[in-house]
Parts: sequence; C-alpha cells; structure tokens
Amino acid sequence: MKLSIIIPAYNEASTIGRVIAQIREVDLPGVERVILVVNDGSSDRTEQVARSTGAVVINHLLNRGVGGALGTGIEAALRQGADILVTCDADGQHSSEDVRKVMEPLRSGQADVVNGSRMLAADGMPWTRRIANRVANLVTWVLFGIHMTDSQSGLRAFSRSAAMQIRIRTNTYEVNSEVCGEIRRHRLRFMEVPIRAIYTDYSMSKGQGFMMGLKTLIRLILTKLRAHS
Repeated sequence: MKLSIIIPAYNEASTIGRVIAQIREVDLPGVERVILVVNDGSSDRTEQVARSTGAVVINHLLNRGVGGALGTGIEAALRQGADILVTCDADGQHSSEDVRKVMEPLRSGQADVVNGSRMLAADGMPWTRRIANRVANLVTWVLFGIHMTDSQSGLRAFSRSAAMQIRIRTNTYEVNSEVCGEIRRHRLRFMEVPIRAIYTDYSMSKGQGFMMGLKTLIRLILTKLRAHS
C-alpha cells in the first residue's frame, strides 16, 4: 500500500524538518510512505530543509495559499499512484502518531474520508480556537449541509477514489469547508477520529485572525453562489 503524506508549507523552515522526521518515525508496517511537501512560494529555507530530509518537494513560484497547495499536492500524489492520501499541517500542530489514526479506518474499509477532530479531544485547546471552530462548523453546515465537529482540521485522510472525486477550486483557508462540501456532494462515507493538537506560540501565530476569518466567510459564500450559477 502506498501512502502519500501531503504537507503544504509557507515559510515553515523552523518546523518542517522536525515534522517530517517525526512522521518518518511512525511505525506503518506494509506501507510505502512518500512525504510530499508543497513549498508554497516560501521566502525562507523551507525548500532546502524539506529536501534535506528526503521529502519530495514541489514548488509554487508564488504564494497561492493553503487551498492551492493542497490541490497541487493531491494531484501529484494521485499521479504517483497513492492508495491513501493524508494531509498534514507544517507548523508542528499535529501529533505524528495521529497520521496512523486517521488512515486506519481507510485501510479497514470503514470510510472514504477520515477527519481528524481536535474538538473530540479538546483538552488544552484555547477557548478562542474553540469558539472559532464552532462558528466555522456552523457556517459549513449552513452553506454545504454537512456537520463535522472540526471542519477546519488540517489532518485528514482520503482513499484514492475519494481524492479523485474531490475538486478544489479555492486557494486559501476556505478550502477546508469546501472539502467538507465535496464530501457531501459525492456522498462519500466519512468519519471523525479524535486527534491531539499541540499548541505553541508559533502554531498559535498561524491560522486565521478575525479579519482573515471574515474574508474567508465572504469567499465561502461566493464559492457557494458560483457553484449554483
């Protein structure tokens, strides 16, 4: 079985090497793993650090955003023959052991897509993030008709068949809700598993502030309107 772990990365030179090293340490018997880093127009040493670990690196000349990077990574993983695709953040927020947790239901045939939910194991999650996640979950449900406890999770696993059906049109943070909508549109079987998020000052500095969240909401509404035009 071939596993592709897709890591979108923008100016993550300080964390990407450690993230890749920890993923390589996860015991996955019978699985050939490929770590695929999409260097999204970084101006630091993200590319060089990722290549030094033996990861496959794809470069965007310009910063497109996490949605654009995920789209590039998924297309590349499918071309390389991946049976399972896992997406993972580059800032060190995810526990590498949870990579195995999100892929196991796919290996046993229980689901087509597995969402790693920080809200199912929210101990230690800052209250601001809990509120933001609940608002995002509500917006995702209203716009796309699908409820997830953590619609904005960066740790997800897709079967090859599911990944081939999902179409990513957006470039920035609205991609997470868009993927949820694609799961519902194609009637893919999904489940959520609890994952542990590792919050540091660095990881907290990433993600969306209030204004970025508002822009994401507007773009999501426009994405929904375009889909019905």
